[in-house]
Amino acid sequence: MVHDERDGVRLTSLDAPLGDGLEVTKGDLVDHLDAFADRLVPQLAGRPLSVKRVRPGQEPFMQRNVAKGAPEWVRTVPVWSFGAHREVHQVLCDDRRTLLWLANQRAVEFHVPFFVAGAEAEPTGIVLDLDPPEGADFGVVVQAAELVRRALADAGLAGAVKTSGSKGVHVVVPVRGVPPEDAAAATRALAARAAALDPDLATTAYIREDRHGRVFLDSTRSGSSTIVAAYSPRIRPGLPVSAPVAWEDLPAARPGDVTVRTAPERLGDGDPWRALLPDPQELPADLVAEGHTIPVARVQAMHEGRRRARARRAEPGD
Repeated sequence: MVHDERDGVRLTSLDAPLGDGLEVTKGDLVDHLDAFADRLVPQLAGRPLSVKRVRPGQEPFMQRNVAKGAPEWVRTVPVWSFGAHREVHQVLCDDRRTLLWLANQRAVEFHVPFFVAGAEAEPTGIVLDLDPPEGADFGVVVQAAELVRRALADAGLAGAVKTSGSKGVHVVVPVRGVPPEDAAAATRALAARAAALDPDLATTAYIREDRHGRVFLDSTRSGSSTIVAAYSPRIRPGLPVSAPVAWEDLPAARPGDVTVRTAPERLGDGDPWRALLPDPQELPADLVAEGHTIPVARVQAMHEGRRRARARRAEPGD
């Protein structure tokens, strides 16, 4: 087994397979995260981190609470977990050393919220997550992203786009001076406005069976939810990377083109994500007001699911 030490962190089993069916070694993951540390850490620093980890022979799993046995220099922040009904201590990845330690833990995906710890009421951005229908060509995602870009421009806003590292794209809009509930409302309004530009192509329907082959404009990741960071790998064969893309280059992009092995060549030595992101913007009052008239998608879907279940139970038997 090949071992190494970088920045005081002992890295083990670098030549071992990272996880089942991923077609890369643990060393490939470590080398990618190390190479992009100067671009990843600024996105992660100060933000409660959720990581998705892999282990050979196990299913990937999301981890919010810091792993047992973490070095004393790994900074954490206490956060209440509504899912676990208890306080957890999430890692603050403020430096290369912490990133390398996480890499040695086989942390592949790095998910962060749009706020820094201690400033939860001050969102730094909003996002629309574009999810194509099963089996669709990436071209439909590009068309839907252009709808979002038009809706943003009509509202006097600008955003940057990156591949999700999976099948879709994220359109991110840096913001300032807005509380979380207004940020979430504005995201709902933007999704609705974009979908209205071409209802045959895009939809805000949260329930999958209601999408009817259209691209889903997911507005639910603004507020307290998280987004995978730019340059983070995703748990897919070859470890594709969430990669920044200039708007004019999006039609030629393909989600799997940038992987942990090809990222240095394709993305270069600079920080395209930082370069593409516009400065933080104030959200227009009319956009926020419109969004507050739109039900929260998850809540609406929950109520609709219950209504449909009651309707099915009420149907007469065959």
